Amino acid sequence: MTSIDPSLYLSNQQKQREPSAGLGKDEFLKLLVTQMQNQDPMNSMDESEFIAQMATFSSLEQMMNMSNSMDLLVNNQLVSPAIQYSHMIGETVNYRTFDEETGRETGVESSKVVSVSEQDGWAVFHLENGEKIYADTVIEVGMSDNETDNNETDPSENEEGEA
Repeated sequence: MTSIDPSLYLSNQQKQREPSAGLGKDEFLKLLVTQMQNQDPMNSMDESEFIAQMATFSSLEQMMNMSNSMDLLVNNQLVSPAIQYSHMIGETVNYRTFDEETGRETGVESSKVVSVSEQDGWAVFHLENGEKIYADTVIEVGMSDNETDNNETDPSENEEGEA
């Protein structure tokens, strides 16, 4: 009688199949295509079943897109607000000012951003005029009101000879 080589036993096989962590859209699509290729031609897949599987595939794709978007959002939240707003250094900003006692808006001021820091997760602009303001109080980035007044010409100062 011949003996069976013990290395051929299933329990002694070195290569083990490792399942993937999840079923992705590529695996789902391969499974669907394989199912369609191997179906019985005399008893093909029901149309409603096929449509349901395609809807499931579409839902899976949308969930993966949403998951990627959420990952991107989380990664953006991990970046310091000081770094996110560092491009504002040197820019002139117009911002709302408030009365500390009443909390009412007192007007709009302009100043140039000298540096940016972070306080309690919020970006704080350190301005040339000595003020420190939160980034969300900025209403305009660009020339201050004084700079625009100096650059505009008075309509009554027309060139001579014009009516």
